[in-house]
Parts: sequence; structure tokens; C-alpha cells
Amino acid sequence: MTAAGPGRGDAAGETLGDVGEFALIGRITAGLGAGGPVVLGVGDDCAVLRLAGDLAVSTDTMVENVHFRRDWSSAADVGRKAVAACVADAEAMGAVPVGLVLSLAAPASTPAAWVEEFAGGVRAECERAGVRLVGGDTTSAPQVVVTATVLADLGGLPPLTRAGARPGQVLAMAGRLGWAAAGVAVLARGFRSPRAAVVAHRVPEVPYGEGRVAAEAGASALIDISDGLLADLGHVARASGVTLDVDTSTLEVAEPQQAVAAAIGRGDPLVFQLTGGDDHALVGAFDAGRVPSGWRVIGRVVPGEPRVLVDGSPWEGPAAGWQHFS
Repeated sequence: MTAAGPGRGDAAGETLGDVGEFALIGRITAGLGAGGPVVLGVGDDCAVLRLAGDLAVSTDTMVENVHFRRDWSSAADVGRKAVAACVADAEAMGAVPVGLVLSLAAPASTPAAWVEEFAGGVRAECERAGVRLVGGDTTSAPQVVVTATVLADLGGLPPLTRAGARPGQVLAMAGRLGWAAAGVAVLARGFRSPRAAVVAHRVPEVPYGEGRVAAEAGASALIDISDGLLADLGHVARASGVTLDVDTSTLEVAEPQQAVAAAIGRGDPLVFQLTGGDDHALVGAFDAGRVPSGWRVIGRVVPGEPRVLVDGSPWEGPAAGWQHFS
């Protein structure tokens, strides 16, 4: 592992106080326009979208030094992560993301170059996610706070909620687990390698498009793994009134995760897979034989009290997942 270097984004020069709110908005939104389902984009009091089905909406907030640190992540990383974390919620409903509204609060002393790089990251991730930035807001604040709201089209299909898992089904996953948690463990100790783990914390790899794939394949429940596999499956178990049993032999612990666990004395790297959040994998309940290509079966749905088991037994390892205020 190599020691961490100095933070990024603090170069001297023009600040937000120098630029002003409206000029800043002009820089961020330059070139954005209507198209596809977006009838009216940025530049007015509201954006207007035309949808084929019901509207799915979700909001996600990231606070500096809670969800990201500017000495760990570049401005572009923060912008990309804000989009990814929000759009993943729409994917988890089986909806197609079509519009994104984003608000940025920051100190007046923030370098304008940092915000422009942040906006570049937002645009890059919007392109990956297939969603258009259609509006937002800016304001001053003591620290950087980013709030993103995604607007998604269910396209005539019912939403995939947490309440649809049924005994006899299997649990299947698209995406990956444990990478972001390994990255945080590395960064918290002042290192920046393995690089793959660090990058996973900075920018999650959301399996874009797979939420719709799951819906069209007949999934009956779906969730975005943002707070840890066991914690988020607990929501499904309680909403559906079933027991979920995770088969750890199906979980792929990558070499970088093993290296991090060994370096920090964590022991079993499987803990990253079971309790680590921020990777934004999708996990759904499917009838056997209807699991989409590219998805991996990781467990099963069985009758019983609402709970999550690991290889048939209650989890006795570290706390399963993240909760704010506790």
C-alpha cells in the first residue's frame, strides 16, 4: 500500500464568491437542453417531462465528511457518486431514469474550478446512466452538500417494491458487493491502494439498465444495496414477511478485498460482502428458472419469521450495515 497524498480541489484562484450564483448556474448548465422525454429542460422554473407510464421519484443527499471527503475524492468523483447513488434507487423500482434534478450547497470560498469539475462528473455519470440533468439549485452553506432527485418512467409496468418476495423463490444479484467498504477501510488508514477498492468508494459501479431487465423478467421484489447486503435484505424480509437465506459460497470475494482484509487485520473478507454498503448492486426475488442472464443467484426465500440468515444461521459477525443517527 502507498501512503495518501494531499487533498485535491483547493488550488488558489477564482471562488464561488467571485463568480456569483447566476454565472455559476450558467457554467454548470451550458449546453443542456430538451430531447427524448424531456420537453422542457433547464432555464425555467420547472422542467417538463413526458412519460409513458407512472412516475417513480427518489431523492438522495450527500454531505461532506459524512458521505465523501474532499481529500479522498476528486470533485468529479463526488459529482459522479451523487448521480449514481440516486439513480440506483430508480433502478431498484424497475423504472427507466429519464431526468435528474440536482442541488449544490457549498461555502463561498469553494474554488470555482472544483465546482466546474464536479459538474463535469455529474454530466459524465448522467451519460453512463442514460439520464438527463434537467434542473436544480445552488446555495451557500458551511460545507458541501449535494442533493439529487431522479425522475423515472415505469413504462406501464408495476413498481418493484420490497414487499413481493415469496417462499420458493431465489435471490439473485446484478452488480458487485464489498468493494466500497474495502476502499473506505484503506483510506481511513491513510493509504490509497489497492486502487480498485479506493476507486470503488469514490465512484460506485451501478448496474445501469438491470432494474428494467429484472422487471421484464418477472422479478417480484427488488432493492438497491446501499447500506449493506444483510441490512438491505432485512428491509425485504420485513416488508415481505419471509425469511431470506444468503448462500456465501456464491459470493465472489475479489483479491483486492482479500488484500485489504489481511492488511488491516479484518480476518474474513466476506464481512465486506455482507455488511459493506455504497456499491449499489441490485438484489431481487425471482421464480426459479426466470433469473435474467448476467444475474447471479445468491440465496433463497423460505417461509418463516422476517429475518435474514447466512448459510442457514443467524449472522453473528460485525453489525450488518450502516444507519445514520446511530
